[in-house]
Amino acid sequence: MVHAIRQSLTALGVFAAHPAAFVIVAAYGVLWFIFQPSSFDWHGIATLVVWLMTLLIQRAEHRDTQAIHAKLDELLRAQGGARNEIMKADKQEPEDIEKSRKLQNP
Repeated sequence: MVHAIRQSLTALGVFAAHPAAFVIVAAYGVLWFIFQPSSFDWHGIATLVVWLMTLLIQRAEHRDTQAIHAKLDELLRAQGGARNEIMKADKQEPEDIEKSRKLQNP
């Protein structure tokens, strides 16, 4: 159960970094303006701006993480003595990665 929740949260974070998330927020704003124009005031605009800024931050962090992973993968491929199981660390849960790092570096 906990594993499924963690995977769902990770998938949600990856989706929030996808450009389609911006389209969804924009569509939500347009629909809000069409169906509830009386409640679409400065507070509504501020809410949409906060959502968009959150998506921008999430996208930037996701891009940086992917770039770091690509660089590390290249270094591991170039290093002959590197352990292959490290290449698959990004498939593990963050807590499991922390545990394995503590075991390797006491």
